[in-house]
Amino acid sequence: MPLWMALSVVIGIFIGTFFANRFSGNRLSIINSGSNKLNDLLHIVDDQYVDTVNVNDLVEKAMPTILKELDPHSVYISQKDVQQANDDLKGSFFGVGIEFTIRKDTIHVQNVITNGPSERAGLLAGDKIVEIDGEEFVGKKVTTEEAMHRLKGDKDTKVQIGVLRGKEKKIRQYTVIRGEIPMKSVIATYMLNDDTGYIKIKNFGDKTYPELLIGLARLAQEGFDNLVIDLRGNTGGYLGSAVQMANEFLSRGQLIVYTEGRRSQRQEYRADGRGSYQQIPLVVLIDEGSASASEIFAGAIQDNDRGTIIGRRSFGKGLVQQPISLHDGSMIRLTIARYYSPSGRCIQKPYTMGDDRSYEEDLINRYQHGEFFSGDSIKHEGPEYHTLNGRVVYGGGGITPDIFVGEDTTNVTSYYKEASMSGLILQFAYEYTDEHRPQLSQYKTERELLAYLKKLNTVELFAKYAEKNGLKRRNLMIQKSHQLLERFINSRLIYNVLDEQAWTEYINADDPTIRETLRTFKEGAAFPKPQPEKEGKN
Repeated sequence: MPLWMALSVVIGIFIGTFFANRFSGNRLSIINSGSNKLNDLLHIVDDQYVDTVNVNDLVEKAMPTILKELDPHSVYISQKDVQQANDDLKGSFFGVGIEFTIRKDTIHVQNVITNGPSERAGLLAGDKIVEIDGEEFVGKKVTTEEAMHRLKGDKDTKVQIGVLRGKEKKIRQYTVIRGEIPMKSVIATYMLNDDTGYIKIKNFGDKTYPELLIGLARLAQEGFDNLVIDLRGNTGGYLGSAVQMANEFLSRGQLIVYTEGRRSQRQEYRADGRGSYQQIPLVVLIDEGSASASEIFAGAIQDNDRGTIIGRRSFGKGLVQQPISLHDGSMIRLTIARYYSPSGRCIQKPYTMGDDRSYEEDLINRYQHGEFFSGDSIKHEGPEYHTLNGRVVYGGGGITPDIFVGEDTTNVTSYYKEASMSGLILQFAYEYTDEHRPQLSQYKTERELLAYLKKLNTVELFAKYAEKNGLKRRNLMIQKSHQLLERFINSRLIYNVLDEQAWTEYINADDPTIRETLRTFKEGAAFPKPQPEKEGKN
């Protein structure tokens, strides 16, 4: 018996080894051989290269390149950037509580967060930060990343900040005690008219859902009967936040989204029926800047015929990344699955492995093809899908709106294009705000400030400024684009002096997408109807 048992074990090992080699050995040997070649290369370079080489730096530069060969969204995040990458979607972080911009190699404080650490310490909007912790901080070393690295820190730790204020030449010193800084996802909540509430969401982070509920409660107090969720420019964030939001508007059991990958089994997310707004007429606004979690939410609303999607085709980011921490504190975000809307369409637009350039130029190609201006120019790749009520929707990348609203190019001129795309308008708005902050700060509402700006003739002020900075004055073009220029310039001044809520209210006031939205509610078309059956259909 012991002899037979030993023989059985040997035969079992032999069979197991044979099948392991037969079915997985090749893959394993390829992986081992690949990693060995990389190690060999690094050892050879370290040992024999003509100059001294920092091998760790080589590895840091190689990691992103390797992941880029997989897909456009698998990325490597270095140890120093992990905190920032995580903070972007968290509901808060610890810091000094300022918004800043970097101009002429110097930090300029754009806004000081109300009741934040910097306001308590005495910093003001317009201050220029020139020292941090006793060390001069100006010149080429001043980058956004380095500034955030020095200003952020653990709760209740101190940072010494030296600032120049106005035209003063003496540096003022302030000790700021770092504290919790909230990061809002919902940046605007207000009534578009007597019965239509509006909520704009910047991204999908940790606190997006509770912020949404607060916004809905505020609108309920004002008696809203219709709702607009604005996801234009929202690049996404956490899947869970998008699912929580969709759950608020969908009926029990309705599919919100599902994910599936080679090593990831299909996972479905369904509404639990507890949402408080399952019947309110709903419009969701999207554009080419709406991606990922924004597309999950819009796709769930569209495929379940729960509301109307208005705007332009969304970005088309439907790959699921899993964060994986590495031993040195760095991290990779590796694509492990794809998102699918309830009708079964993949949200991800097509890409070729290793070809980042064509993927990154997709929006430019859409613009040149005319997709931003005409819904008929949208190219749908892949099969047709059907919503709950049988309406046709398309896969092949992004969410195509039910109602298309193109960009208005009627009064666009080459002068306007150069003024906006060169950054001159942003530059002018910041410098004008900085120089006239005492006067501008007297106005506490968007209406008050706008009335004052109208008197200034900000377009003429900008034209003079732009001419001094290399943009030749074109009077006929300025006249033709006057309304566009005024809108852009005044929006930036309102943003600099007030906040994102005021800025949103101003740009929405004459927005064609908002006008189309209000028309949709007025005509009772916010709940899409079933598609009529075609003749001969069984």
